Amino acid sequence: MKIDGLSAIVTGAASGLGLAAAHALRDAGAKVALIDRDEERVARAAEAIGCIGIGCDVTDSVAVVRALDAAEATNGLVRINMNCAGIPGGMRLVGRDGPVDMEAFAEVINVNLLGTVSVMTKCAARMMELNPLNEDGERGIIINTASITAFEGQIGQGAYVASKGAIASLTLQAAREFMPRGVRVMTIAPGLFRTPIAEHIPQEVIDGMLDGRMFPNRFGEPAEFGRLAVDIIRNPMLNGEIIRLDAGVRLQAR
Repeated sequence: MKIDGLSAIVTGAASGLGLAAAHALRDAGAKVALIDRDEERVARAAEAIGCIGIGCDVTDSVAVVRALDAAEATNGLVRINMNCAGIPGGMRLVGRDGPVDMEAFAEVINVNLLGTVSVMTKCAARMMELNPLNEDGERGIIINTASITAFEGQIGQGAYVASKGAIASLTLQAAREFMPRGVRVMTIAPGLFRTPIAEHIPQEVIDGMLDGRMFPNRFGEPAEFGRLAVDIIRNPMLNGEIIRLDAGVRLQAR
């Protein structure tokens, strides 16, 4: 898919991986709408890179529809959707105080999983009604964000693991469902990246991670995530797959 001139919607775009993806898409020529629940922050981020910013809580279906309408009114019909909205979810399933707090668990699922599904399906439905862009019959692409924790089973990350594991599991199913209508679905599973979520990790834990079991032996830069997203969009043979972007690291149990 040729990106130049296409309309793109990126969630969780006020900072971190979402902002990096929006920046990379803008540099590739897309007309990008940054969506984030922090309205003031996303407005500043969008202004800084010359795009539009829209405040929206992805767990609110009505708000999502309004945000998509606003994005399309300015940038045209959506062809690219990147879902990066997410919150950390560190919690044991059974801790010192007993079973997990189900309200806290549900909040992570609502944002990371249900929010992704809400935006993905609403964008996909719109894409399916559009004319094909090329001889392959391609109408659009959706890229979701999982995490290597979906596969590593780290202790104390129950809610986050569950939310990201579900996104990974949906990848092939959604791709198979959407492919007759020319919409691709891919997932990126990042490893250790310098994002606001990483700021919650104690330095001694970071030092333990950077022990030579990955190369490059460093945290990834958000721009490297954005670069992969652009490459995925441009390569039509990438569909229904999860790409680990992790420098070869495999996390320990705790």
